[in-house]
Amino acid sequence: MIISGKELSTRLKQEMAVEVATFPERFGRVPHLAVILVGEDPASQTYVRNKGLAAEKIGLRSSTIRLAESTTEEELLNLISALNSDESVDGILVQLPVPRHISEQKVLEAIDRAKDVDGFHPLNMADLWRYRKSPVEDKAIQDEIPPFTLPCTPKGVIRMLKAAGVEISGKHAVVLGRSNIVGLPVAKLLLNEDATVTICHSRTRDLASITASADILIAAIGKPRFVTADMVKEGAAVIDVGIDRDPVTGSLCGDVDFENLKDRCSVISPVPGGVGPMTICCLMENTIEAFLRKFSPQL
Repeated sequence: MIISGKELSTRLKQEMAVEVATFPERFGRVPHLAVILVGEDPASQTYVRNKGLAAEKIGLRSSTIRLAESTTEEELLNLISALNSDESVDGILVQLPVPRHISEQKVLEAIDRAKDVDGFHPLNMADLWRYRKSPVEDKAIQDEIPPFTLPCTPKGVIRMLKAAGVEISGKHAVVLGRSNIVGLPVAKLLLNEDATVTICHSRTRDLASITASADILIAAIGKPRFVTADMVKEGAAVIDVGIDRDPVTGSLCGDVDFENLKDRCSVISPVPGGVGPMTICCLMENTIEAFLRKFSPQL
């Protein structure tokens, strides 16, 4: 089964649009996402444009603030402070990477954690590691919204696995990569779903034997077509988070050798059209959740 993040995100965005259409009557307005783009990085411009289009389709208000490459760290932090104080803004996102003369950590820490829709604020990340779902059988409680923001890509990975009908509880999940953005948080979310999790990285010994033992493999290592057929168990579920360029053809590809793996796996996600669309979808969902928490603090 090829799990299309593009198709899943389209369906989820349609569901969000129905919900958001009720907000003006219920709350007097719709959620407002403010996106800050510093510099002229082509990839970042594409990401920001796609986020704006997604917000428009759902019915969210979206503002994109474009700043010059020469913008100082102080100027950016002052802008973030102003957006933090703006009651009409529910979500703030600073498109990464920022220019080298600006501290990424200072930027992430400056965003009000309640408006941090990327889920990168240190307090949101800390809450992720403290958080455990209710240990009950009631599905409504199991699917509860946590009282903090989950990082978008890891959240999207879990949504994809569940949409494909993959049983996570009790399974051995292997995560390739240990970044704060994907590897570590997706490992914690898998733990929350009662998987047994192994995190692998560049110093892991006998890597292929570990990945070949995985029922669920999350590839987020940033190396084009790194995961080959001999590294994956027959019938495994594979989610490819990588967005790479083939060194020979220059075409877009993932961390997984998709063509040689697709008939070996029970579930596999493609690149493009896999995790990428789900990341943007979950950003929109996070914006809505941040908005709703203003009116229902218990969320």
